[in-house]
Order: sequence, then structure tokens, then C-alpha cells
Amino acid sequence: MRSPTAILQLICPDRPALVSELSGWVAANGGNIVHADHHSDPGAGLFLSRIEWQLEGFGLPREAICPTAHALAQRLGGVYKVNFSDYRPAAAIFVSKQDHGLLDLLWRTRTGELPMQVPLVIGNHPDLQPIAEEFGARFEHVPISKANRAEAEARQLELLADHGIELVILAKYMQVLSPDFLKRFDPPDAFHQVINIHHSFLPAFQGAQPYHRAWERGVKLIGATAHFVTEELDGGPIIEQVTVHVSHRDEVDDLIRKGRDCERLALARAVHLYLRRQVMVYRGRTAVFD
Repeated sequence: MRSPTAILQLICPDRPALVSELSGWVAANGGNIVHADHHSDPGAGLFLSRIEWQLEGFGLPREAICPTAHALAQRLGGVYKVNFSDYRPAAAIFVSKQDHGLLDLLWRTRTGELPMQVPLVIGNHPDLQPIAEEFGARFEHVPISKANRAEAEARQLELLADHGIELVILAKYMQVLSPDFLKRFDPPDAFHQVINIHHSFLPAFQGAQPYHRAWERGVKLIGATAHFVTEELDGGPIIEQVTVHVSHRDEVDDLIRKGRDCERLALARAVHLYLRRQVMVYRGRTAVFD
């Protein structure tokens, strides 16, 4: 097993010598940097950085790293987040009736490919309860409609709090989260906490039945898009996209079958990037240090 590392994500106003200052901060505390990725956006005047270093031999104990990084970020006028590679955050998966996304995420979590815990699965239909329980997750059936949306989302938020959930993954959850839900669980900043998989290569074919509309247009390429969830429907910052070729011989069912493979792969990649703290949001878009 790799020795644990600390990961600092930082977004601040751009200026000269920031790379030197950040790496110097790690070096001054005896840290050995194993990954360093930076991006400067001249149009926005912003500097984005992800630095990862070994905890072994580092001069600060874990509990002191975050307060020290906070002081550093304040001095630079930026926002930051500190994480540790051996930490497994608790994630909740929201589902409806389609099982391929849930199965894939739970299997990858069980094998250790996705470094997270999944103590909770919430479904607006009861169909996928046996799958969740097979993998040791609690399943909660929370029916939702226009008439009871406020009450249902209040119950969902209660469940998320009870299980210490830090990440929500929408694995073909065929409902739109309300602005109130997002504000209460995922306040807007550079580090979002809700990931969705949409069954099209966004921004093409937003909304419902994208495969049907793609087939009607005779497209030769379909795909899936994993993105952060915002109040704009299917308009959140994009994390990962996967495509596959289709032909004139393919019917709608063929597009759906091929698209499901794209959905599984795009969602798994996006969650992995998130868990490895390789994604940051700025100007309504993402920087992905892959």
C-alpha cells in the first residue's frame, strides 16, 4: 500500500511566484511532494493548484495541517480544501429503477477502486433495495412527487445528516433536486458535493429521452456526461465525458444499450476524480488535474 498523503486544493488570485510559495510552504515543513498540478487563467485572473505530499516525515501533525493551510489561503486571498488519501468519505447514491449505475459504483467500491464508503442508498422507487442490501448499504425508499417534494427532500436531508454523508451521487435518479435541497446540502463554492450522470454528450440533447432524439437526428456519436449538479438543469460544471460511435443500423434500443456503458464509465471516472481531489470548479467550469 502507498503511504498516505495530504492533498491541498487552492484557488486564489494569480500573481508571480505562487508555485514557489506553495511548494516552499510544503518543503519548509519537511514535506516530499509527489504530485503538483497548477493552472493559471489569465482571463479570470485566477490561479488553481493541487499539491500532494507524503505525510511520512512531514513536520506538522494531521490536525495542524488544515489550520496552517487556512492561514496560507487567507494570506493569498483564496479558498482551499485539505484532504488525506487514506480517508474514505461517506457517499449516498440516489436511484430510481435503472440498476446499472448503482451496481457499477457498489462493485467498484467493494473492490477498492473507489475510495469511499456507501452506507446509504435512497430510491424514489423500491426496486433496487435488494442490490443495495447485497452490498451492505441501507436502502431508504423515499417516494417523491410534485405534491410532497418538500417533505421528501426534508427526509432525504435528514438521512444524509444521520449517516454523515459528504457526497451524493445521482445514478440515474430520474428526479430534479430543488434549489433548496442544493443550498442546504451543497452550498455554492469551488468544491461541490453532488454528482449526476446524464445520458448524452452535453450540451447536446439536454433533458428527457436524449437517445431517442439522437436517433431521430441520425447522429454518429453518442455519449454520457458526469457533471456537478447546480440549479440549472443538466448545466452544472462537467467532470467527465465518454463517447461511442453508432451507425445507421442502430435502433433506439441499441443506442440505449451502448449508452449505458458510457454512463457507467463516465460516472465511475468522475467519482474517482472527485475522491482523488483532482477536480476544482471556477467560472462555472472545471479544472481536472488528471
